[in-house]
Amino acid sequence: MDEKTEELRDLFLDVAEEETVTERQEETPGSLTDERPVEERLTTVIERMRTAYEFDTDWSVEEYRRLVRGFFEEGTDGLAAAFGVDEDELFRARMDLHLLREEDAAFPFELRELRERLADGATPGDVAAAFDVDQSTVRRARRVQRAREEARTANDRYRDEFEELVADGDLSNQLARDAREDGLQEATEGMENDIEM
Repeated sequence: MDEKTEELRDLFLDVAEEETVTERQEETPGSLTDERPVEERLTTVIERMRTAYEFDTDWSVEEYRRLVRGFFEEGTDGLAAAFGVDEDELFRARMDLHLLREEDAAFPFELRELRERLADGATPGDVAAAFDVDQSTVRRARRVQRAREEARTANDRYRDEFEELVADGDLSNQLARDAREDGLQEATEGMENDIEM
């Protein structure tokens, strides 16, 4: 301690009744890896969608959250196996959340034509015969069409929110990793390694 610091310390001890000169920190430091807010916001968006639209699958909120993360972080390849479901069920769950891929709309007919024929009173069987496809293809096309119309009506708001939330979570994790690495680097900077081989 230098002379000025000693004088200040003595002055403080004369005035204060306590012998200690340090204050205990009451607040705990924050965490860059707190995923809870992102999970809560994902849940909120999913529940809003479930209220606004009729879902084809009865997945739990947790499963839908995993689907959103998997869709934006890994793509859809292998997701069905990861969930232990078939591709059709995974597809229906994606349509529930408006998680469309470009190739989802690849049919041997235009979705506009499908909509027009159904509006004119044709049955799915009629449409399948007219387009020379099976009825499962028509059902799939109807799901894609419905999801696209719902998404368009909502200005793709839900998909954008999901993408932003997953990106925010990834960014938080990256910042946390960077902070840990920077802290470790600073802590070990200048240390000598005395290792004998």
